[in-house]
Amino acid sequence: MSKLQSYTLREVISTVVTRSKNGNRNFTGTIELQIGLKNYDPQKDKRSSGSVKLPHIPRPKMKICMLGDAQHAAKLGLEYRDVESLKKLNKNKKLVKKLAKGFHAFLASESVIKQIPRLLGPGLNKAGKFFYWKFPTLVAHQDSLEDKVNETKAIVKFQLKKVLCMGVAVGHCGMEEKQIFQNVQLSVNFLVSLLKKNWQNVRCLWLKSTMGRPERIF
Repeated sequence: MSKLQSYTLREVISTVVTRSKNGNRNFTGTIELQIGLKNYDPQKDKRSSGSVKLPHIPRPKMKICMLGDAQHAAKLGLEYRDVESLKKLNKNKKLVKKLAKGFHAFLASESVIKQIPRLLGPGLNKAGKFFYWKFPTLVAHQDSLEDKVNETKAIVKFQLKKVLCMGVAVGHCGMEEKQIFQNVQLSVNFLVSLLKKNWQNVRCLWLKSTMGRPERIF
C-alpha cells in the first residue's frame, strides 16, 4: 500500500512546475525524484535493481543512438552509427568510452547486436548504457523503430549502489501535472517493491526541477 499522500503530491507538483515556469528559464526543466533510504546496509544487503516503463515520457530530449539500421534511423532523425563507423573505432577504449558518453542509451538492429563484442569490445557494457533491445534484421514499418525509441525514453532504472540516496528523472515541467503525478506514483511504488523492507527502507522522497529547490513529498 502506498504511503504517498495524493493531496500532498499534487500540491508539490504544482509548486515545482509553477516555480520553474516563473523562473524565466529558456529551457524546459527536468523533474527528478530524489530518494533517501534507511535501514539499509549497502555493504551487506543485496543491491536490488530494476527498470519500469512510465506512462509518460519524462525525458523527450533523451539522446539515443541507433547502431545499424541507418535507413530507418535517418527517417526518424535519429543519430546512428553503421557497422563501418563502428569498425573505425577499432576497439579503442577511449573512443568507445567517448561514444558511450555521448548518448543516454543505444539501440541496435538484430544483425548488428551480435557483432557488438567483436566490433567494440566490452566498453558499452561497462558504461552501463547499452540496452539489449533486439530488433528484427529488417524493420518492416518505420513505426516499429519509433515505438522502440519512445519505449526507451519512457524507461527509468533504479539501481541501489554504495550510497543511501539516488535520483531518477520522472517528468519535465512542460508536462501536464496529472501526467507527472502518474509517473511519480508508479516510480515510487516500483522503487518500494524493490526494497527488502518496502516502505520501512524509505527515509524521505523529494521532487526537484532543474535549478529549482527540492520539495518533500514523503
